[in-house]
Amino acid sequence: MSSLQNSIDLINSWVWGPPLLILLIVVGVYLTIRTRGIQFRYLIYAHKLAFTRHDDSAQGDISHFQALMTALAATIGIGSITGVATAIALGGMGALFWMWVAALFGMATKYGEAILAIKYRETDEKGEMCGGPMYYIEKGMKWKWMGILFAILGSITAFGIGNTVQSNSVALAVSELFNIDPIWTGVILMVLVGAALIGGIKSVGKVAGILVPGMAVFYIVGGLIIIALRIEAVPAAFALIFKSAFTGQAAVGGFAGASVMMAIQLGVSRGVFSSEAGLGSSPIAAAAAKTDTPGRQALVSMCSVFITTGIVCTITGLVIAVSGVLGELGPDGRPLNGSAMALRAFNEIIPYGGYIVTIALIPFAYSTILGWAYYGEKCIEYLFGYRMTKFYRVIFTLMVFPGAVLGMNIVWGVANIMNGLMAFPNLIALFVMTGVIAKETEFFERLLKREREERIANKSKV
Repeated sequence: MSSLQNSIDLINSWVWGPPLLILLIVVGVYLTIRTRGIQFRYLIYAHKLAFTRHDDSAQGDISHFQALMTALAATIGIGSITGVATAIALGGMGALFWMWVAALFGMATKYGEAILAIKYRETDEKGEMCGGPMYYIEKGMKWKWMGILFAILGSITAFGIGNTVQSNSVALAVSELFNIDPIWTGVILMVLVGAALIGGIKSVGKVAGILVPGMAVFYIVGGLIIIALRIEAVPAAFALIFKSAFTGQAAVGGFAGASVMMAIQLGVSRGVFSSEAGLGSSPIAAAAAKTDTPGRQALVSMCSVFITTGIVCTITGLVIAVSGVLGELGPDGRPLNGSAMALRAFNEIIPYGGYIVTIALIPFAYSTILGWAYYGEKCIEYLFGYRMTKFYRVIFTLMVFPGAVLGMNIVWGVANIMNGLMAFPNLIALFVMTGVIAKETEFFERLLKREREERIANKSKV
């Protein structure tokens, strides 16, 4: 098993080496410049759109809010809890800083992805919207071979980041807190996933619209309470985060120490895992939204990066920092990692605090599996047609079980590799089609200006 783990780690270091990290940052910075800082200028308006506007008469399958919740369902939770803990356990507290950097520019990346997804979306034989990188690569760049490559990688990646990683994290958390065998967790989760996937995107959107907001608020409030109880340690926590981001972090307890490069690599990769900005998955959900213009849903999609990384990931990282659990050993004598570290951090400050993590983790993971099932399904539909999606749902559901019982390092390693490979064709497309994104942004801003002028004119008449 150690040789397999070593091979996975080696491939992981190649995939998430300097070329991909540079490409992620360059695309995000370039899109920020070409859209004149869209993520800063429209952040408040974007959140208002997500939670108040309904374009029921526009083309699409689900509302702005449901599209956002479906995207959040596939990101918030495991990536924002277990992913952050894993990054810190291996890269030190400085990894959190590089997650913030990735998110800052990732907001512009996610905006650009959604613009293209809606502009180039089409309707399938069932009357549902289909969109995402495979469509805008083929129709916008005329590189069908690369669209096919993305769809192949996307359909496979869904089994890692969106399936086995989720069931694995839930199984570990439930086993840690309730001492329940991962086999039973895998079986129950598999049955629940299969039951929900029968209804397609509308069913997934409804489930996400109910589960995600409630659990997000529950986790955020719980985390803020714990941070408030250790408020005196917060300034030192921020100092450590910023310092170790540029100098690395020394060994402490069972923590072996981490270099700056490790912090950057793990911070950016886990940041992408958390927000999916640049990965190319979330625009598949954005393409299903009811919207009158690409720009409006693109702003809504942008919100998910701020919510996942800016809020939820930060809370997780701060709880770990102020609790001082980095480097502590688990029952197996190994340094704490993943959901076990998050559980210990919450338990360290308040009695039964780990229940906050587990209670949030289970529905988050469940909704994430559903969201990624939809992403993978749309990739399969692009490759083989609508009829094959039924078989994909069955295979996807069955894969929930082995994910629950496999070793965590292997599951996360494979998921990270697939994430990186999937990001390459999407990032290349975003870079090449930045002009299209900028043009659509200009059109959208003119539309917003006309709408404001009309509102002012109507008020003056009254």
